[in-house]
Amino acid sequence: MSTILRRLPPSEATGLRTGARHSLAEVYRPADLVVLGLGVMIGAGIFSIAGEQAATTAGPGVILSFMIAGIACLLACLCYAELSSTMPTSGSAYTFTYVIFGEVWAWIIGWALILELQFAAAVVARAWAAITVGAIANFGVQVPAAGLVQDVLVFVILVLLTGIVALGARVGLRALWVMVSAKLLAIGAVIVVGLTHLDVANFGDFYVPPKTLDTAPATVLEIFVGESQAFGWFGVFSAASAIAFAYIGFDIVATSAEETANAPRAVPKGMIRSLVVATVLYLAVALVMVGMVSYTQISVEKPLASAFRAVGVDWMVHVIDAGAVLGLTTVILVLIVGQTRVLFSMARDGLIPRRLATVSRRYHTPTRVTLVIGLVAIVLAEFVPVLTMQQLVVIGTLFAFAFVAAGVIVMRRRMPHLERGFSVPLSPLLPALSLLATLWLMVNLRVLTWAWFALWMAFGLLVYLVYGRRHSLLARPSAPSRHPHGRHRR
Repeated sequence: MSTILRRLPPSEATGLRTGARHSLAEVYRPADLVVLGLGVMIGAGIFSIAGEQAATTAGPGVILSFMIAGIACLLACLCYAELSSTMPTSGSAYTFTYVIFGEVWAWIIGWALILELQFAAAVVARAWAAITVGAIANFGVQVPAAGLVQDVLVFVILVLLTGIVALGARVGLRALWVMVSAKLLAIGAVIVVGLTHLDVANFGDFYVPPKTLDTAPATVLEIFVGESQAFGWFGVFSAASAIAFAYIGFDIVATSAEETANAPRAVPKGMIRSLVVATVLYLAVALVMVGMVSYTQISVEKPLASAFRAVGVDWMVHVIDAGAVLGLTTVILVLIVGQTRVLFSMARDGLIPRRLATVSRRYHTPTRVTLVIGLVAIVLAEFVPVLTMQQLVVIGTLFAFAFVAAGVIVMRRRMPHLERGFSVPLSPLLPALSLLATLWLMVNLRVLTWAWFALWMAFGLLVYLVYGRRHSLLARPSAPSRHPHGRHRR
């Protein structure tokens, strides 16, 4: 059979007894999934993105941008919810694509997820180090050789969090609960204190007349438009594209399905609830940001901190620093967890070396692949200028979003008999809208990002043709068991 047409049978993606291909211990409860989602969706960006976009792109209309971005991400989240309730597996979009579209497409999505999660861990670790050094400096402590100190901090945080994930999901979950709780306290303080210093006049009528920029078009959309613009309705929608990137991460909750009790119902609820809570928190911080000072006076470098200083509440700077450091710590932790589960699934299917699918008898986690991921993240963060490549993380995510939205439509037609714990309402309308919204976000990415993404995918396809296609377990139907690691169940 052609590799392109070779699809994973639904019975192989989901087990009759457990609801998934279990070889990982069940550790997550519904509330844990919400914390997992908040751990990755709410990072340091919650303290900066509203101010940055208000000052440079949307003005007070950034509030509308947050609403538009929230709706676009909710559409994608609903699609993920349906597929994860039908195929509750650690492979997430990779496995969904394997069942619906075929092996080569699954590999492409898996390769895109590797780009998203592996680069994201390195990017966030580098940002975490910079923010940590800045937080120390805000206490008046001089940091000599700041660049060297950042390099050391990157190494320390990645080793520490990789170790936590390798030691077991329960260890990581306990640490996540503590850090997310502390992070939410910091965000709550920002909202409560900020609300006492609001000036309604700063909101205006949420609309600023459009302005043409002198810069050359950089994104795909700007090339079609023929110019770069800011503010006006174009600015509101352009800011929504940037803001949607802050919400990305709910999809990682789907990778926890094999470790969740009653996954077909719990995982969709966890994803949707965490996204709703994150959207409300982002909106609240945005209201505070825009309401405290005029958008024309916002500092792009440290918007929220400068706003609190402007209204005379200097001590809030330290609260923001603490929230930012904690926020990025949880993001790195969840990214490593998500990347581990995706690679574990790909290895279990034979598309990458099957040794990586080994589950530790002692810790009941895929320790080997976790250590590999941590090592690669360290190399990337230390030796590659990852902060200049952030949009590669985004395009990998959006590429998977597009396939998931299309997958809901195709699976409804091709496999209507499959049991679903959650169904997207108004299908195929809402999945189609999700696909269109995702494409809109993608055309707002830089042309250079598309070029690098094309090179990454071309290299990935070569890897598949050389290794994955021949070692896939679907290429060996006579094998006695596709997933021999079930003996490690708990």
